[in-house]
Amino acid sequence: MPLIDLVLGDFFWRALIGGLGVALVAGPLGCFVVWRRMAYFGDTLAHSALLGVALGFLLQTSVNLAIALTCVALAILLVLLGRSRALATDTLLGILAHSTLAIGLVALSFMPDVRVDLTGYLFGDLLAMSRNDLAWIYGGAAVVLVLLCWLWRGLLMSTIHEELARVEGVPVERLRLALMLMFSLVIAVAMKIVGVLLITALLIIPAATARRMARGPEHMVLLAVIIGMIAVSGGLTLSWHFNSPAGPSVVVTAFLMFVLTYSLIRQQQQ
Repeated sequence: MPLIDLVLGDFFWRALIGGLGVALVAGPLGCFVVWRRMAYFGDTLAHSALLGVALGFLLQTSVNLAIALTCVALAILLVLLGRSRALATDTLLGILAHSTLAIGLVALSFMPDVRVDLTGYLFGDLLAMSRNDLAWIYGGAAVVLVLLCWLWRGLLMSTIHEELARVEGVPVERLRLALMLMFSLVIAVAMKIVGVLLITALLIIPAATARRMARGPEHMVLLAVIIGMIAVSGGLTLSWHFNSPAGPSVVVTAFLMFVLTYSLIRQQQQ
């Protein structure tokens, strides 16, 4: 039996490979979440993913594809509604986040013939990773990383000083939309790892941990990726030894690293 078949045939190795793939792409995007203070945007897109689950079962299509398309549609809607200024941004995000989550839950309740593991979708089911899930994760990660490399300079300029970026001719609105679409794709593929309620934590915590140690934007991205990968590996190890849920264990590990890092830095500064 080839080595790759032997590795992918084991559920633990599939979970680890999938988790590392998510950490690889969540690190760079998480840095933009922290820099742009977009945590609530991530929450809103993550909550809408459950509506995508309901639509996937209703239309009898790929759930992953339905989640991705739902998140993309909501990202475009957020950008369009944000331009109108009819509502404050935080109000708009609060309405859409909880409404899409509620609509998804209600829609699933009207499908009694469909058995849905809501706990898995809400909190992740990392150990149930399949080869198809791995293809989604690494395919989505490749698309997002290529786009980030291509748009890096413009995204960084518009993040540091939006008005100056406009003067320099940077297409700020299009870059904001592109960033939202990349968030949508990452949330769609990461949902299997940590679930709807914990996706934003996996985006924010490694990036926030890396921020205090980084010497520049690129260094922060690299550190966020490494911290995310350590969190995935540590969370899976905790889950294996203590029979705890894998997704939340990953987030707990990331949080412990955040607390430890900030405590050590604070002690050094005193």
